[in-house]
Formats: sequence, structure tokens, C-alpha cells
Amino acid sequence: MPDKTRMSVCVVYSPAARTVHELSLRVDPPVTVWQTLQMSGLLQRFPELMHPDIATGVWGQRAPMNQLLRDQDRVEIYRPLRVDPKTARRERFALQGVRAAGLFSKA
Repeated sequence: MPDKTRMSVCVVYSPAARTVHELSLRVDPPVTVWQTLQMSGLLQRFPELMHPDIATGVWGQRAPMNQLLRDQDRVEIYRPLRVDPKTARRERFALQGVRAAGLFSKA
């Protein structure tokens, strides 16, 4: 019989492309994003997550470490961008040229 006082949360982290670590936890409410990360064991497995500026979210929305979670929440840990998306787009455009870039270009 399921324990009605506990709630289910999921923690997801992708340290590299095509690599995803997803953990399901049963936790006692109230619980914060930070407490859930500590319980997940991901902080021990991936020391880079101990950085103070690590970004987290709940269901795709940015969330601070002190945000309280609800039953069935999905906590996501975001890795930092290696390249600014605007800069990458400009560089691709410069390499492709005007005729090869854009929505209606012929590939």
C-alpha cells in the first residue's frame, strides 16, 4: 500500500549529449530542490554540480534551490552553455553565406 505522506519526485541530469541520469525518489514533504539534489546522490557522483551558480528547474521552468516541491515534480539540473547560441548562429551564417542560409535555402 503506497505511503500517503510521502511524495514522488524525479531528478534529471545530463552531463553530456545523449547521456541522461534520471532518478525517482520518494521524499517526505516539505522538501526543497536543494534537499532533493542531496538525497539523489548526484552531487556526490558529479562534483561539478557543487558549483554555486548551477542552474536548476522544475518542469522546464527555472527554480531556485529553496523552492518547495510538489508531488510528481521533475527537478532538472542544467549544465552551462559552452557557446553562446547567438554567437554560434552568427558563425554558422558566416560560413554558409547569404545564399545557403535561411528558411527557404536549397540544401
